[in-house]
Amino acid sequence: MESPSQRKAPPNGAVGEDVSSDALRVNVSAADRSYVSAPVLVNSQVHGDVLIKVINDVQLKADAGLEPTIFDYKESIKTDYKRVQEYNSLPAEDVLLTDRYTELLIVQHHRQQKEREEEICFRGASFFSAREAYQSTTVDQFFSPDDQGEVPRAVILQGHSGHGKSFTVQKIMLDWASGNLYKDQFELILHLKCKELNQVSGKLCVVDLVSCNQKYTPLISQKLKVSPQKVLFHIDGFDELQSPMDAISDSPVKDLLTPAPVGAILSALLKGSILPDCFLLVTTRPSAADTLSKLLKRPQRSTETLGFSEKGVQEYFQRFCQDQQVAERAFSSVKANETLFTSCSIPVICWIVCTVFREQLKENDGMTNGLETTTSIFVHFVSTLLDHHCQHLSQPVPTLLRSLGQLAERGMLEQQVLFERESVESKISDPVTVPFLCKFLLKKKVRKKEMFSFMHLSFQEFFTALYYTFDQNEEKVEELLKSFQGDKMNAHLLPVIQFLFGLSNREVMQDLEHLNLPSPSSIRRQLEEWMLGLIKGNSDCKKADMTLFILHCLYELHEGQPCEDNYEETPFVCRAMEAWGEMNFDSIPLTSTDCWVLLYCLQCCPTIRSLELKDCNMTAEMLRMLQPALSRCEELGFGMQDLSDVDVGDLISALGERKILHRLYAFHSSLSEESVHHIFSALCRQKCVGRVALTVKTITPSTAERLLHLYSNTHIGDFVGSPEYDECVDALLRHLSSLPDLMEVTLTAGCLTEIWANRILSLIRTCPQLREVQFGAAIFDGSRDEQAGLLLEGGISALKEAQRRPDCKVTLHGKRCSRPAGPCTTLRDRKLSCNKVSVVDMTSSPARMHTVDMTDHQVTCGEQETSAAQRDLGDFHKDQGDLQFVASHFE
Repeated sequence: MESPSQRKAPPNGAVGEDVSSDALRVNVSAADRSYVSAPVLVNSQVHGDVLIKVINDVQLKADAGLEPTIFDYKESIKTDYKRVQEYNSLPAEDVLLTDRYTELLIVQHHRQQKEREEEICFRGASFFSAREAYQSTTVDQFFSPDDQGEVPRAVILQGHSGHGKSFTVQKIMLDWASGNLYKDQFELILHLKCKELNQVSGKLCVVDLVSCNQKYTPLISQKLKVSPQKVLFHIDGFDELQSPMDAISDSPVKDLLTPAPVGAILSALLKGSILPDCFLLVTTRPSAADTLSKLLKRPQRSTETLGFSEKGVQEYFQRFCQDQQVAERAFSSVKANETLFTSCSIPVICWIVCTVFREQLKENDGMTNGLETTTSIFVHFVSTLLDHHCQHLSQPVPTLLRSLGQLAERGMLEQQVLFERESVESKISDPVTVPFLCKFLLKKKVRKKEMFSFMHLSFQEFFTALYYTFDQNEEKVEELLKSFQGDKMNAHLLPVIQFLFGLSNREVMQDLEHLNLPSPSSIRRQLEEWMLGLIKGNSDCKKADMTLFILHCLYELHEGQPCEDNYEETPFVCRAMEAWGEMNFDSIPLTSTDCWVLLYCLQCCPTIRSLELKDCNMTAEMLRMLQPALSRCEELGFGMQDLSDVDVGDLISALGERKILHRLYAFHSSLSEESVHHIFSALCRQKCVGRVALTVKTITPSTAERLLHLYSNTHIGDFVGSPEYDECVDALLRHLSSLPDLMEVTLTAGCLTEIWANRILSLIRTCPQLREVQFGAAIFDGSRDEQAGLLLEGGISALKEAQRRPDCKVTLHGKRCSRPAGPCTTLRDRKLSCNKVSVVDMTSSPARMHTVDMTDHQVTCGEQETSAAQRDLGDFHKDQGDLQFVASHFE
C-alpha cells in the first residue's frame, strides 16, 4: 500500500481522481516559507494528501537545534545560582554557594510558651541542646507524605531575618538543577522573589510573570499546560509583598494568558485557583506566617528554620575558614563565649564573626588576640539588618532603636521575655516590620494569642543598654549601678552593664555614629567611677562571678597600653588593673575566652603583684595563651591538668625567675624524667616555692637525688611525684628520717603491706619529734579519680604487734576486708563487696574502725618551719614547710 508521503500531490487547486466534479475547491495560501499541500474539501470533509507546516521563529530554532530545553534551563539556573554575593562584597566579588551554605536546623514543631521562654533564656550548650529536642526535617522531606500518607501541595518555610531562608531557596534551586534534589518529583522549578515583584507595575499574564528569561517562555508555558503536577514554585519573601492581602484576594485570575496585577496572580497561585496541581514552597518571616497559612491552598505543611545547630555552627566555621586549624581555633574561642556562641545560631551573626576573625588574622598575621568584643559583634549585626532587611520601616532608625530599648528595658526590669501585642504596639508603631522582634502565635484555651519576643535574651539585654545611651540617660544608669551595692545583687542585669561598657568602646562609638546614634561619653565616666569604687571597695569584687564580670567589662572597653608619661592619658583599663593588685581565681572554672580576657587585662597592668590560678580547669592551650602575663607576675599560684613534655617549655617560660611561687600543680600529667629535671631547674631560680605537685611517668634514683637536692637548697613546701621502685621510696623516706623536727607524715600507697608497716615503724623510731602518721591506701586506675586501695591484715597486724611510742598517733585510711576468715590478700581483690572503706585508729586499744570516703592519693611529709627566711615569708602560704610526695601509678 502506498503511504501518504509517497503519493504525488495534485497541482494546487486540482481535483483528485475519486472526487466528483461538483466538489468545492478551496485554495489555501501560506505565509512566507510555509506551504499547504493539496487540500480538497468535499461535503465538509478533506480528501487527498494533507500536509500543513507553519514556520515561525521557534520552529526555525528547532530546525537548527536551538530550541530551549529543560537541560538548557537547568544549565542557566546553575550558572545564576552557584555564586552568591555577601553583604560586604565589592563589585564582581562573590563566593561559591557551596563554600558557604550549611544545613539549617528546620523543625515541624509549634513550640509552647514554656519552651519558647526557656529557649530565649538558655545560653551556650543548654540553648543548643534544647533546640535539638525538637522534631527536625530537611528540605528533601518537604514534600514527603505525612503520617496519613498525604503529600502537601504547599510548604511554608518561616524564619526570622538573617536565618537563612533565601539562602536555602537558592541552594534548592542549585541542587535541583544539578540533579541532586527533587529529581523525580519536579521537572520544573520556578523562583519568584517578592522583593523584585514589588518593582513590577502594570498587568502581566501568568506565563510572562514566571518566566525568568523570555527565551524560556515557550518551555515554561508548555510545562504549565501539560504537566503542572511536575512544577514547583518558590515564592521567596512573602512578608515583603507590598500589595495588600485584601486587594489581592479581590482580583481573580481566570487563566494563564489573561493579564492581571502581580498581586492578583500571586494570590491565585497561593490559593490554587490557577494551576491547582502545581506545588508551592513559600518563605516568610513568622510575622506573616498566619496570614499566609489562611491564604494558602491545602494540604499544607508548616516548617521553621531556627538557624544553625551547634554542629551547623562548627561546620560553617570550617567552610568559611577552609583551614582546619584556623576554623577549630575560631570555633573554640566562640564556643567559650556563651553569649556569642548562642547568637551564632543566627547565620548572619555567624558570618559576621567569621568575617571579623578573618580580618584579624590578616592584620595580626596569626591569631594573637581574642575575638572582637561581644558588643561590637552585636552592633555589626544591628547595622547589617538595618542596611539589608529594613527597607520599609515606618519610623526613623534612631526612633525605632529607642522604642526597642524601652520595650527591652521594661522586660529586663520585670524579668519578662514574652510580650503581648498591645504592649509592643504601645512602644513600636508597626512591630511586624521590625526584624529584631519575633512574632508567633500561642494557644490560649479556645483562642490564639499574638506574642512577640526578641530573638534571644542577649538581644533584649543589648537593646536595654543601647536605650540607656540615648540622651545620656545618666539617671537610669545610676539607678542600674546602685542595684549592685551592698547586699543587692540583681545578677540578671549584669549583662546590661557589660553591654554598656562595650557601647563605651571608642571604636563601637564610631559605629553608633554611623547609625546616627548618640555617643555615650558621659555615661562612660559614670561607669569608670563605679568600676574603680567596686575594685577598691569591699570584697564583693573578690567573689567568683563578680571577678570574671569585672574583667569582661574591662575587656569590652578594649583600649590601648599604659601611658608611662601621663597617668591621666593612661587608658582606664590600665588604671583599674593597677588598683586591683592581688587577683585570686582559685576554684573559678575558666574558659578560653576568659583567658583571652584575663591576658588582655593583665597586659594592660604595669606590674602584676599576685595572681592565683588554682582549680581553674587550666589546659596546656590556656597556659600558652597566658604565658606572656604569667611570666611578669611577682607572686604566682598555678595549677593545671594534662601537662605533657611538649608543654614544659611553655610552663618554664611562664614561671620565669625570682618569683614567690605559692604553688605549682600539674595533676593527671605524664612527664618524662628529662621534663621533671627541667622543671626542677626552673624551681631553683625562684625566690621561694610553696607547694609543687607533678604527676610523672616514673622516678629514677637520679630524679630522687635531684628532688632531695631541690628540697635542701630551695625554700620549698610540698612536692608531689610518682615513685615506682622501692629503692626510690626508701631513699625519700631515709631523707625524711634525717629531718630532726619532722612532726607529721602522710603516706599513700596502693595497699598497706607488711613492708609499708615496717617503713612506718622505722620512721617512728628514727624521728623522735614525730607525733602523727597518716597512711592512705589508694590507687590511680587511669581515670581522673583515685580509688581506695586495701589495708591488708598483714600490715595491720604488724603495726598492732610492734612496740610504738604512745605519743605518736597512727591512722590508716582505705578498704578493709570484713570477712573474719580468709580475708583478701592482694590489691586486685579491692573491688570485692567484702571490702569496706574504713578508717582505722591504731592509737586506741583495741584498734578503732569506722567507715569513711577515701579520695586522696598522696604522700605528705610535714615538718615545723625551721629557717629564718621561711619565717620572714610568713603568711604567704599556710602550708609553708610541708613536704608532700604523691605515689601515683597506673594499675
